[in-house]
Amino acid sequence: MTQTAPRRAMLTKADAQRQRVVSESVEIFSRRGFRATSMNEIAAAVGLSKPTLYHYFRSKEELLVRIYSDVLDESLEMGRETVAAAASPLDAIRDLISSRVAYTCHNQALLKVCFEEEHELPAELSAEVLSRRRAFENLFLTAVQEHLEQHPGLNLGMTPSIYANMCLGAVNWSYKWFRPAGPSTPEELGRQMARSLTASIDPAFVRDKAH
Repeated sequence: MTQTAPRRAMLTKADAQRQRVVSESVEIFSRRGFRATSMNEIAAAVGLSKPTLYHYFRSKEELLVRIYSDVLDESLEMGRETVAAAASPLDAIRDLISSRVAYTCHNQALLKVCFEEEHELPAELSAEVLSRRRAFENLFLTAVQEHLEQHPGLNLGMTPSIYANMCLGAVNWSYKWFRPAGPSTPEELGRQMARSLTASIDPAFVRDKAH
């Protein structure tokens, strides 16, 4: 797992141990599934006794919440930085797509856990955790709306919300089918998907197609 926790300048020894537990848990959850994995297996994978593991995480559920929280916090941080650096809303949309595809393909096991084990989140925590996902989705949707406001002649053919969900769905699903040995790197695939998914809202492409 290459990018699971928010970036920090320094980590304490306890923080580093927690990250190692989270990383190993992702690999086991992605292979065996959340329900089939025991805390004993996780403890053995990281070379800790079970009581010591419980010092860091009290349950599998707490581990799962940590995984989700870290991914969603990092995604939102990266998304905000991407939007802030973009020269235009269209560039922001493209860059959000391409960076998200690259992140997803570099972290397939991690995203498999996030997308396939969501129903295992504790009910009392799921709403709070998933609100962070909506914050990223709103970041993307806002860029789409701002782009359309700048180009009122564009015919999206659907609501901005549906378009945003279509793009993010395509991006997120790449964890299922991307193959590291394939013809494109995660970064190349991200740029390819960004070009394709934004062609219908690119004024230059639309003008060329009209002629």
